[in-house]
Amino acid sequence: MELTLRFFATYREAVGTKELVREFDEESTVGDVLEALESEFEGLSGQLLADGSVRPQVNVLQNGRNVVHEEDVETRLESGDEVSVFPPVAGG
Repeated sequence: MELTLRFFATYREAVGTKELVREFDEESTVGDVLEALESEFEGLSGQLLADGSVRPQVNVLQNGRNVVHEEDVETRLESGDEVSVFPPVAGG
């Protein structure tokens, strides 16, 4: 299946682009995609997943919905989905 992957702030810098289109297996989950990204991009290694879940303060959206409110890393994806990955932000 084809997915559009969008990256923001420091994650965009780590990947080198704001958007990628990639092919994944039909049964892929959000966790599978995040594992693949951590493996492929050195700047994302260890940044997206922790203890079997999306890292705290990292936001991952499937078609605009936060996957934490769905099935977290077990959220199933469908061809044409857009997965957006936002790093933690701080401000004051």
